[in-house]
Amino acid sequence: MVNLEEVREKLKQVYDPEIGINLVDLGLIYNLEEPKEGILHIEMTMTTPGCPAHDSMSGNVEWAAAQVFGVAMVYVDMVWDPPWTPEMMTPEAQTLLGFR
Repeated sequence: MVNLEEVREKLKQVYDPEIGINLVDLGLIYNLEEPKEGILHIEMTMTTPGCPAHDSMSGNVEWAAAQVFGVAMVYVDMVWDPPWTPEMMTPEAQTLLGFR
């Protein structure tokens, strides 16, 4: 079994290049699951559908998750429902970006 908390911590090393805050704290990682041993499925979103960093950020998520012990394969799905809102960020990220 893959430690999903360890995956989440590893994903905190992936930053939005325009905002400078990690994707977990931005609330862009919606779901992590391991449907089969060693196979990781990640659902994520972007702040806007037209985000120019779409490919690089999803690739960075895939790479970071693959660094965790026990992960053999990573599938990253970009989802748009529910749409991302600033309320999905951690309180710390909201403060850094002036939403609090």
